[in-house]
Parts: sequence; C-alpha cells; structure tokens
Amino acid sequence: MRLLLASFFLVFVSSGCSSPKPSYYTLSAPPIAQSTTRAKAVRLMVGPVSLPDIVDQPHLVVNSSNNEIEVFKYDRWAGSLKGDVGRVIAANLARELEISNIWSFSQSTQTNFDYQILIDVQNLHSKPGESVFVDVLWTIKPAASTNYALVENSDIKRAGKKNPGIDPETGFVPRVMMGRSTVNEPVPRSGFDALVAAQSRAFAKVSAEIAASIR
Repeated sequence: MRLLLASFFLVFVSSGCSSPKPSYYTLSAPPIAQSTTRAKAVRLMVGPVSLPDIVDQPHLVVNSSNNEIEVFKYDRWAGSLKGDVGRVIAANLARELEISNIWSFSQSTQTNFDYQILIDVQNLHSKPGESVFVDVLWTIKPAASTNYALVENSDIKRAGKKNPGIDPETGFVPRVMMGRSTVNEPVPRSGFDALVAAQSRAFAKVSAEIAASIR
C-alpha cells in the first residue's frame, strides 16, 4: 500500500513540474496569384537577410522598455526569423510586381537570377499590445556587377530617353540601387499572435517600398 501511494505521489509531482508546451510562430504574407502578367519578366532572389544579434535567435524577443528586452523560452519561431523575413518579402514582392520567378535565398537551391535584393534589418523593436518598429536597409543589384540599379524600360520611354544598355528580356537597366525603409506598425491587442501579425504587416510595407523603387 505504501509503495502504491508513493507511486501516485511521484506521478502527481512529475506531472505538476512538467515544462510548459512550446508555442511556435511564423511571419505570414498574403497568397500569391497562380498566374502573373509578368511571369517571365525577371528573376529576383531575396537575401541573404541579416538581423541584429539580439533578435537572431530561435526564441521570441520583445521589448519591455526602450532599454530592456525579454526572451521567451517557450515562444519560438517555427523556422528561423531570417528565413521568415526573406520568405515574406519575396512573397510580397511577387504579388506587388506580378513576378513569379522570385525566391528567398535561404529556401531555394536556385542560383540563376537577374537581380539580388539584399536585406539588412537594422532594428526590430517589438512591444506587445503597442507597436512594432522595423528599420531595414536594402540593396538591389544585378548578378553580373555591383555597380547597378533598376530602372524600368517603360520609365525610360515615358521620359523620352534612349538607353542602349537596357536588357530586352527583363526591361531593366543595370545599375545599383540602395534604400532604407522604416515602418511603425501598431499592435491592436495583446498576445504574441497579434505581435507577429504586426511584424508581418511591417515587412509587407517594407516590401511595398522596395517594389515601388523597382517599378
């Protein structure tokens, strides 16, 4: 009888002391149309993506104040935050530019591309129930050179200019373009699901600014 009671006690204690179940999160982007009007216009690769060391980890990191952060052991990214940022920017650009040949550096073995979009996240400041702030430096460059930027053929025609260096396949002129996008996105309610959704919207706005520079 004593052995049976001891067994029940051990089961009760071990169940009461078990670790909480982890929760996993991922950034999201709206679905991409199956067919696009510029499906074969240009091939874009998004990435590599760089992040501040403080948020480049498997756990969710939030700002409790301007100078204090919290790392949540049981709230984690389903993959990696770097991979998520590259994936959602690629998906958003595909939708914005109506281009199907676009992929994330971290999620594809494809190495043939016309232009590469480098993403350098300078700051990702996240306060649950308040706001998300992202500060992103981005660079667009062609595969063959580092001395280029993107200008559409139609823009040149509208400006009444001729450029013999234009790529007849992609409709872009090779030159490098760099930019910076800063976005402050409100978080309408508490909870990490709302926080990650706001982060997704913030990176969607960054994507829109990159797309606007390419158009």
